[in-house]
Amino acid sequence: MQTVLPDHRYEQEEITEAFSQLTAADGELLKRFHSATGVTGRNLALPLEDYPKLDSFERANEMYVEIALDLGERAIAGALERAGLPPEKVDHLVFCSTTGLATPSLDARLAKRAGLRADVKRVPVFGLGCAAGASGLSRLHDYLRGWPEQTALLVCVELCSLTIQRDDTSIANLVASGLFGDGAGAVVATGHGEGREVVATRSKLYPDTEHLMGWEVGGHGFRIVLDAGLPAFVESVLAGDIRTFLADYGLTPDQVGTWICHPGGPKVIDKIVANLALPPEALEVTWRSLREHGNLSSVSVLHVLQETRGRTGEPAVLLALGPGFSAELLLLHW
Repeated sequence: MQTVLPDHRYEQEEITEAFSQLTAADGELLKRFHSATGVTGRNLALPLEDYPKLDSFERANEMYVEIALDLGERAIAGALERAGLPPEKVDHLVFCSTTGLATPSLDARLAKRAGLRADVKRVPVFGLGCAAGASGLSRLHDYLRGWPEQTALLVCVELCSLTIQRDDTSIANLVASGLFGDGAGAVVATGHGEGREVVATRSKLYPDTEHLMGWEVGGHGFRIVLDAGLPAFVESVLAGDIRTFLADYGLTPDQVGTWICHPGGPKVIDKIVANLALPPEALEVTWRSLREHGNLSSVSVLHVLQETRGRTGEPAVLLALGPGFSAELLLLHW
């Protein structure tokens, strides 16, 4: 496993000031929303002085393709090195991203750049947003149950900062401009071997909740949809679904030794901790990832997983939420 962040690192105050010069939003209001995210700094795809040059969706998407390929290639190389495997051993490639578009999809280009075989089986996935890291791990698990002797690779790349909307002064956009960061992550998985094991997975799609999270796509590019009712909805459903998932495997939340949670934002994290009655330190790595890097969309849960040191012999739960509205749950064993 390997997560990679862009080289351009800024403190939150620097980003807030730069964004305030690009938007018509009230400066003090912007500072308040950015401060409320709990994010202290982020790595961005571009130097701050280059964002005013993103004067069209076409230009932003061009930069997405260029930078996503670089970060994705670095993540793949790092993950394979950690796994002790050469690129030609990869049989199956799942690629997830929701912050840019390309056809041929970027996985086709990454396969060549990373040295994967010409007969690698590819599955590009768009639109799962923050849930894609967890969903991608689940799909690797599904594949390897059928082909346990093979090797599968998950790659997630998100360049959220390139979706910047200058003319959008909505609360959703002001919050998003202070919350989301950029990065890439890759995971190598096999049907047999040592390390973290996926025991079970579950997907949950909630009807009539499309308004809670997503993109409004148009000539402007990707405009954020982030409903203020999201934390309350999470509070109303998620804890019960997690308990049901665990109960199906004879477990309760207090028997879970490690929690790997996507850092969706302070309010959502607080709701998860409160409704599952978790100890304050249970999501320490999630909070740290949010503070230091922001919400990396699909990459975030992979970053939290990489930084988590689980307790041997105890079950772990990995979870992420995304557009749909949806939840992805995995039961792991260290």
